[in-house]
Amino acid sequence: MNTPPPSYPGGLTADAFARLARTSPDPAGLALLDTALHTRRLLLLKALLVRVQRQRADVDPGVLDRFRRSWELLEQAEHHRPDVVRDLLVYPSTGVWLAAALAAPAGPALDRLLARLDALALTAALRSGGPLDLTVPTPDGLLSLPGTGRLRTGAARVRAVMSGRTVRFHPDGAAHPAPATLILADPARGALTGHGPGWSPVRRLPRAAARLDDLDPYRVPAGPGGAAVGTPVEHPDTDHAAWADRWRAAQELLRRTDPGRAAEVARAVRVVVPLVRRGPRHLGATLSAAPGAVLTSLPAEGQGMTETLVHELHHSKLATLHELVPLYGPRGDAVHRVGWRPDPRPVAGVLHGAYAHLALADLWRRAATADGVPGSWRSGAGQQFDDIHDQVGEALAILLESDELTAEGGEFTHQMRQHHASLGATPLAAG
Repeated sequence: MNTPPPSYPGGLTADAFARLARTSPDPAGLALLDTALHTRRLLLLKALLVRVQRQRADVDPGVLDRFRRSWELLEQAEHHRPDVVRDLLVYPSTGVWLAAALAAPAGPALDRLLARLDALALTAALRSGGPLDLTVPTPDGLLSLPGTGRLRTGAARVRAVMSGRTVRFHPDGAAHPAPATLILADPARGALTGHGPGWSPVRRLPRAAARLDDLDPYRVPAGPGGAAVGTPVEHPDTDHAAWADRWRAAQELLRRTDPGRAAEVARAVRVVVPLVRRGPRHLGATLSAAPGAVLTSLPAEGQGMTETLVHELHHSKLATLHELVPLYGPRGDAVHRVGWRPDPRPVAGVLHGAYAHLALADLWRRAATADGVPGSWRSGAGQQFDDIHDQVGEALAILLESDELTAEGGEFTHQMRQHHASLGATPLAAG
């Protein structure tokens, strides 16, 4: 009797599941993960609405009125430009904000977080086009438009007036607008550009849709969670030319090493968040609440950026997949030693680390045999491959013996092991 192929939610096929497990660049798989992320954000946003409705007696009346108004504005924008609202919902900082808002205790902490919906809805309305006249609060005299930029108003609130394709700001409702303005430069994409004193744009990285975000207040979580990730670089301290150079160099190295991976990075990395370097070591991180964001200190050269992008992207892919298809159960007490970290890791950490390092092993194997890449990287890649290949093999053995993986997690690990074995069977060119 033939065993029926496993079925997965969200239109995920067994073949796409296997390709994801093998870290293979797969546009169809990425599209499914993107849809899953969008669905997840819609559910979280609805959960926040339900919470506000149930706890409305504990929400400041003014905050509650603005929340309802902003919700209606976001719905209107979604009706006219669902693509714009989708882009804002899957933007990484939206995930950080939603996680914080859903976890915050009722009272002033939640009230402050709910105000973020004002900026989200305003951005959606402005990117959708059409007439608008709306006044929103500007905490600390700043108006942050997710994925677009930040306006320094110096006022507690600002009135945004959009006529045609031009947006003018009136701090504290002043009759005369501030010098800074926004223009809906590309209505088809809903792209805004700004100019004038007080305006700082979120810059795009070269030849990609990815943004270098050093402005969004939710690019790193507040409190201990953010401290564990690192300190974000502030906009005036960002060397934008250096970041563009590293990104460009990484894209060129990926193109020469693995064109499919280069296309995957260009499509799936939505945001790079600069972090302050902590000592001599390079920092790289991903937030489970914010797939598509790579948080990193500035690598010294293009190959460091290449490796960081590939490594962190696979943490993002796995985080999104786990929300769609749970790969492991609730965190147990068991912890395990892995070769790439000094501290013992729970099964979830072992799986994440093994997956991201399997992608690096694939990259290094290709770099060790690729033409047109720097000789220093080619020679170093062979040694790095040997080291990480052994470490991933040990981690996969731990995972395959664990009872904390779901059936899907076991199949995912089995597919990872097959790819791991195929990499080891491929001879490396001498460095």
